[in-house]
Amino acid sequence: MEIMYTTELSKPGATVQPIAPQEDPELLAAFEARVAADEFIEPKDWMPEAYRKTLTRQISQHAHSEIVGMLPEGNWITRAPSLRRKAILLAKVQDEAGHGLYLYCAAETLGTSREEMIEALHSGKAKYSTIFNYPTLTWADIAAIGWLVDGAAIMNQVPLQRTSYGPYARAMVRVCKEESFHQRQGYEAMTELANGTPEQKRMAQDAFNRWWWPSLMMFGPPDENSPNTAQSLRWRIKRETNDELRQKFVDITVPQAEFLGLTVPDPELKWNEAKGGYDFGEIDWEEFYAVVRSEGPVARERITARREAWTQNAWVREAAAAHEAKRRSRAAA
Repeated sequence: MEIMYTTELSKPGATVQPIAPQEDPELLAAFEARVAADEFIEPKDWMPEAYRKTLTRQISQHAHSEIVGMLPEGNWITRAPSLRRKAILLAKVQDEAGHGLYLYCAAETLGTSREEMIEALHSGKAKYSTIFNYPTLTWADIAAIGWLVDGAAIMNQVPLQRTSYGPYARAMVRVCKEESFHQRQGYEAMTELANGTPEQKRMAQDAFNRWWWPSLMMFGPPDENSPNTAQSLRWRIKRETNDELRQKFVDITVPQAEFLGLTVPDPELKWNEAKGGYDFGEIDWEEFYAVVRSEGPVARERITARREAWTQNAWVREAAAAHEAKRRSRAAA
């Protein structure tokens, strides 16, 4: 979530929260008309409270995913196989930090402070993309993340450049450009492994096997169990459903795997001429919801690392705040 990682993390069977009955009917009608006309909603514009809450949840979750997503890759910067790979990975992790910053800023325009969002993450009230609760065991995992995870992220994020909330849409323009670079470098790294020694090709296939299904989970639960989708589509927060995006990802990624000479770890995968796309096996939704519940292989490790970083680096925030206060004091003098 990355991240983009906008996996919807609501529990199956949940219901959409209705719009508060106290909303002014005229204001609501005007809002609906603007959204239907594909106009951007800006921070000072009137918006339904449910729209504000949905966006705050989605954008903050996206921001959390970008920040937590730095952890599995940052762990490999010092162990990258060459100076070139180190430089690429370092730049990528730096990009993810920037994406988190853009998104926190966008979420703040909805009236929630960054401190509140961070507290919600650390307390477990807020979620991030489930994909980051899986470990990176070999260098091939870093290539697979770039190819598959960032590929799924792009599939999610490109439509968000046309989302109805202006600050979010504008933030996504740069994010998508940088994520495209991340996906390309991941695929290029996987290409080298897949065309390398037998051991390197085995590493590539092993990483592909482990990251394929979690990547499909990134699009969220199936549409029938996605309680927020209908309203998000109506308000143009989302442009396509979870299942539509997942299908597009499969259709684009399978030919890439074939080019690499890798086998998709799905015995049910087959081309469906009638629909012009691939049929694929059922995702393990029990695993998906278990990871959402923070039961993923390294979920505890991830959130512990975030909490410790927040505490240990408090002096940086304090120094920055003191510097800004001093600057303002001098400017006012």
